[in-house]
Amino acid sequence: MPKRQIQGTVIKKAGEKTATVLVERRVLHPRYHKTVKRFKKYLVHDERNETNVGDTVLAIECRPLSKNKSFRLVEIVKRGEV
Repeated sequence: MPKRQIQGTVIKKAGEKTATVLVERRVLHPRYHKTVKRFKKYLVHDERNETNVGDTVLAIECRPLSKNKSFRLVEIVKRGEV
């Protein structure tokens, strides 16, 4: 079974080696047939502590690392403006 990959923006540095990533997806509204945005936050394990707020990152699903953390950082796609 393939691992899920998510791409989103770091919105918070949550302690050591953890980043909160906001993932946006666009879905079609069932009644109004208009594209709407849906958001979800994921906790991502950042082993080398190299992400900053505003970075766009790619993460992959892994075994649960804590109660809410089951994704690990693959790469930083784009650095945020500081």
